[in-house]
Amino acid sequence: MAKLIDGRAIAEKVYLDLRREIAELKSRGLTPGLAVVLVGDNPASRTYVRSKDKMSRELGLHSRKLELPASIKQSELLARVEELNRDPAIHGILVQSPPPKQIDEAAIVRALDPRKDVDGFHPENVAKLALGDPTGFVPCTPLGIQRLLVESKIEIAGAHVAVIGRSMIVGKPLALLLMQKSKGANATVTVVHSQSRNLEEITRSADIVIAAIGRAGFVKSQHVREGAVIVDVGINRVEDRTSERGYRLVGDVDFDDVAGKAGAITPVPGGVGPMTIAMLMANTVKACRQIL
Repeated sequence: MAKLIDGRAIAEKVYLDLRREIAELKSRGLTPGLAVVLVGDNPASRTYVRSKDKMSRELGLHSRKLELPASIKQSELLARVEELNRDPAIHGILVQSPPPKQIDEAAIVRALDPRKDVDGFHPENVAKLALGDPTGFVPCTPLGIQRLLVESKIEIAGAHVAVIGRSMIVGKPLALLLMQKSKGANATVTVVHSQSRNLEEITRSADIVIAAIGRAGFVKSQHVREGAVIVDVGINRVEDRTSERGYRLVGDVDFDDVAGKAGAITPVPGGVGPMTIAMLMANTVKACRQIL
């Protein structure tokens, strides 16, 4: 049976380090501040925002949660973002995705002060990631995946990593991150997607397979070689009449089918998810240090 990579336990190690950093900043009269903006009433987004706000407060950050109506105009949302850009008590800004249909999400991201873009999606931060500039912000999920692998003593340097999915949230920035000439990187990365030929052949050749496509149970045992490391980024709801909620959460990997073949694997939930929030907190503390 594969070794289970416990994201919750590794996130706690991150928080232990962050508490020390935050205490040191506070001793100098500085409190890192995070503003999370929720537009509308998407249940999943509301849950994510609540988790981020709760963790901010637990760590002792200055936390602001802005809940705005789904009917808000683009100009009104841009004005609120500009207010946060100018607020010296706020070092990190996150506008929860997805916004309502009338909102141009890309325009909102571009309006953020890149020094406060702790989600790492502003074009300036994407460019810094491509250039290997450490002052930029890496999107939280890719950064969390890298930390999971490093803390689990999984060798990344020289490894063949197959990333399934090419989104700007996970696939593309993760590929850029893991191929960098730096500690915790130096991998040979192949990005596969819906149009890739011989997808199974490619993933079977990989030492590390990272699934981020949003398709429940897509990755089966035939996609992976014996002893490979499997990182499951997916969070999918599937019907489950035995559950009180009527559904259960599963990843993009068929865990039961793959776990017997893999060397190590992340669970869903409890794998990548906790690390995403931990890296958001880490990016906020980094932003506070760099804005000084």
